[in-house]
Amino acid sequence: MMICRLLIILFMLVTVTACAATRQSGIYHTVKRGQTLYTISKIYEVNEAYLARINGIADPTQLQVGERVYIPGADQIKSVPITVKPAVTKRPAKAKVIVSQKKPVSVKKPVVQKPGQSTKTPVKTYKKPPTSKGKFIWPVKGQIVKKFGAGSSKGLEIAVANGTPVASSAAGKVIYSGSGITGYGNLVIVRHDDSFFTVYGYNQKNLVAAGAFVSKGEKIAYSGKPPSGGKHRIYFEIRYGKKPVNPSTYLP
Repeated sequence: MMICRLLIILFMLVTVTACAATRQSGIYHTVKRGQTLYTISKIYEVNEAYLARINGIADPTQLQVGERVYIPGADQIKSVPITVKPAVTKRPAKAKVIVSQKKPVSVKKPVVQKPGQSTKTPVKTYKKPPTSKGKFIWPVKGQIVKKFGAGSSKGLEIAVANGTPVASSAAGKVIYSGSGITGYGNLVIVRHDDSFFTVYGYNQKNLVAAGAFVSKGEKIAYSGKPPSGGKHRIYFEIRYGKKPVNPSTYLP
């Protein structure tokens, strides 16, 4: 009789353990150098904020190499690309002199207006960018020394100490990192959702490469000063499509 009871209890324990294992299925991903929580969440298709919460990660931008991140629902370890790479300083390419060949001027035939045809030129309509206060965060904390729209300025210039960490204003993908655009020094451009872009110029050093995914608040560069000289600062710009917009509309 005692043996029967022990067998029944043992069967119930095995069943409960199996059910618990099913409910808690998942794996541990070991963080490697250059991996971010944003990229890990994309590869495993798990919400970044949810991963941070269940793993007790207060600051997703401060992942440590070798740290183990629990991925619920995953059944195998996946390959996560390295998205944060040390910037490589390249020598500026020699300018090529391009000799343009003038094409013969073609004379257009006059347009003959048909009876009843309107002579008005159709007006192009542009999509107005959505306004969302707090959509982006400040890349640095400092004094604004040049405002949006001042002269020919398409962004902000913020005075900071040399080598100040520059943070990404929102999560997104780095589409440019280099010094090939005249007047901006080391420059980083990040593409975000809803056709928005952010631009970070005058950097002493870029910390991310083109193609990298970055989280909101992640360190992407160190501040420097304009190529033309002057005090240390960063250049910051928000674009909607190809059009610069006033950053104060979107910053907290």
